[in-house]
Amino acid sequence: MKTDHIFYRIFQDLPETFFQLWGELSENPNDYRFDSVELKQTAFRIDGVFLPQDTENPIYFTEVQFQKDTKIYLRLFSEIFTYLRDNEPDLRWRAMIIFKSRSMEPTERQRESVQPFLDSPLVKRIYLNELEVSETTPLGVQIIQLVVAKKKGFLERVTVLINRVKQQFTEENYRLQLLNLLSVIVLEKLPEMSRQELEAMFGIDDLKKTRFAQELIAESKAEGKIEGKLEGKIEGKLEVIPSLLRKGFSVEEIAEILELEVEQVRQAIANLN
Repeated sequence: MKTDHIFYRIFQDLPETFFQLWGELSENPNDYRFDSVELKQTAFRIDGVFLPQDTENPIYFTEVQFQKDTKIYLRLFSEIFTYLRDNEPDLRWRAMIIFKSRSMEPTERQRESVQPFLDSPLVKRIYLNELEVSETTPLGVQIIQLVVAKKKGFLERVTVLINRVKQQFTEENYRLQLLNLLSVIVLEKLPEMSRQELEAMFGIDDLKKTRFAQELIAESKAEGKIEGKLEGKIEGKLEVIPSLLRKGFSVEEIAEILELEVEQVRQAIANLN
């Protein structure tokens, strides 16, 4: 998953996080819908937009930048004004650009033509590596900061947040949203982590309920069906078993996913050795 998509998922599930990053704002996150918008007569789309239900409220555009792009501001403002011209010319607007670090910024010379916008209250620039995080920092902001956190101490921070989520949030859907975001970030940061390690960290029952786990199972089932069609039903499914083992699935879970007998799976594993 691309880094910007992680942020957009966070803003989709936890819209208040965006407004907490901005700072003191009077807008209610519940009055907004996070979405992507198409630019008419172009092939472009703006992926991160908070659309207000009431046109008296400003529209918020957001851009996540983890690579150097000297034209980031020219492109962003061009897209914003194109959208406003074609859709809501009278709508007030704001824009937030989220950088991995200040070093991702264009140079002073490269941003000279847009500097008046950058100096105005219309635009907010966030440098993730400079965010100060403490126990009182809003949970969503702490989750976002994990994206750029160093690996040393990373798992300890995740464990603290997992425990905080489980203790503070009793409403299951919201709790699972938070755990899902954490699991996605953990595997983006540590792709070598086994499923058993994830289950130990998150708790097996909670992990199985997350959207990420459901997507992983669905992906594995689809992989088995595709291989089955290509190689012959049983033979194709058996070819998928090593991949599922590497993902940390147990023998029983593999049998359930591939709709095989447990003994068939065990025999296939034995034949690998």
